[in-house]
Amino acid sequence: MNNSKMGKLLGQTAIYGLSSIIGRFLNYLLVPLYTYKIAAESGGYGVVTNVYAHTGLILVLLTFGMETTFFRFATKEKADPDKAFSTAGLSVGIVSLLFVVFVMLFLKPIANSALFNYPDHPEYVAMMAVVVALDAFQAILFARLRYEEKALKFAILKLTFIVMNIGMNLFIFLTAPRLIENSPEALSWFKPEHQVRYIFVVNLICTALVTLGFIPEIKKLRHGIDFKLLKSMLNYTWPLLLLGLTGMLNQVADKILYRYLVPGQEGEIQLGIYGSCVKVAMIMALITQAFRYAYEPFVFSDGRDPNNREMQADVMKYFIIFTLFAFVAVIAYLPLLRYFIALDYREGLKAIPIVMMAEIFMGIYFNLSFWYKLSDQTWWGAIFSGIGCVVLFAINFIFVPRIGYMACAWGGFAGYAVCMILSYCVGQKKSPTPYNLKSALLYFVLAIGLVVLIRVVNDKVIDVEDNTLDTVLGLVFNTFIVLAYLAVVAYKEKELTKGVVGFVKNRIGKKKK
Repeated sequence: MNNSKMGKLLGQTAIYGLSSIIGRFLNYLLVPLYTYKIAAESGGYGVVTNVYAHTGLILVLLTFGMETTFFRFATKEKADPDKAFSTAGLSVGIVSLLFVVFVMLFLKPIANSALFNYPDHPEYVAMMAVVVALDAFQAILFARLRYEEKALKFAILKLTFIVMNIGMNLFIFLTAPRLIENSPEALSWFKPEHQVRYIFVVNLICTALVTLGFIPEIKKLRHGIDFKLLKSMLNYTWPLLLLGLTGMLNQVADKILYRYLVPGQEGEIQLGIYGSCVKVAMIMALITQAFRYAYEPFVFSDGRDPNNREMQADVMKYFIIFTLFAFVAVIAYLPLLRYFIALDYREGLKAIPIVMMAEIFMGIYFNLSFWYKLSDQTWWGAIFSGIGCVVLFAINFIFVPRIGYMACAWGGFAGYAVCMILSYCVGQKKSPTPYNLKSALLYFVLAIGLVVLIRVVNDKVIDVEDNTLDTVLGLVFNTFIVLAYLAVVAYKEKELTKGVVGFVKNRIGKKKK
């Protein structure tokens, strides 16, 4: 792969990744805040997990694949990027607005329905609808920033949301209760029993404020909707909608279904435990997301390059190396990360390795998706994701009543594994790409072997029930394991090591100048 191209991709991913990692790390601070302030037996965090699971699914419906479609139609020969952006942005904006109007007109029936079952709190549904509509519209605006390679503005807006969100949550959960004790009249509106409601209120305020940062991009929507172009875009995007729906179902279906498979308060409690622990595993999701932000526009803009397939193979190898490193590192430092979660939630930590591996499979599946996106055969993605979704649903329906939320973790693992394997097998027939399977298998075996070693040696340290053992010794051992993984990579991938070192030196040199 060309060094300049790799450097460009690495630089863009670094900025997206830094904003995602810092943002998600700051956002992690909300997990201990919620789990320490909202008792597991109340089921309150289970409500938050369930509602946000619905938002993920609705977001896919409202964006209907227009992010990827915008990149495709903005980079085609003789394309007009401004028209493509305006058509995509306004179509998503109109659909999102109609969605909000529909929810507000039928708010009580929707809140009372079996889908939500929040008859006493229709405001949860109302706020969710507005937030997800704004998120859908922002998705196209963020896509414009990615297309224009404005990674810095992208990162600033993402971090602005996180900082505001955390600040307001800290006020609600820590400052406000103390002020009420000393001066009740100062915060007459604050009710400690409405903690869950305030979580949604804060999210709504922050999302609305971030939208103001897109005023320059919103002005570019003045080109209106080109209906001829829209027709072509819809023909391209409808399989992506199915792909997105099934892909999102693979991520959130377990959290939506859980309340039906394990009904009552017990279901809310178990869902809260699973949802809080999955947050720790989501470091893998933010890595793959940061990579996608940089890689998707990069591939589409370079789609006509005859060396594109070799580049995809190289990037796949580096993606696997890096995500497996993150996998080993998170498991190694789980004895520290567990303190982000209150003690009565920690039994769910056992699901983290499985969920992280599922996210790696999802990232590989994303890497494998470009053969059908670049050839305008997006319906293949819908087929693969649909089959994976069936696998996930089957595992959840059969095993959740028997083994609880661990079935959710294994369902995602199996679903993404099926998608990954199918996409690879069909893709190699339709558009052969020289992926290095031997190298990939080596790193998977190495990473899994090291994680098993960590778990065997540190079993008592990682045990959430025992807080008396010497955690420091375990962490020292685990650090050597992480370094062992890096040593193998440095030995096997000398070109990668030189490239990373050269990239870092180049960046440092630019800063000094």
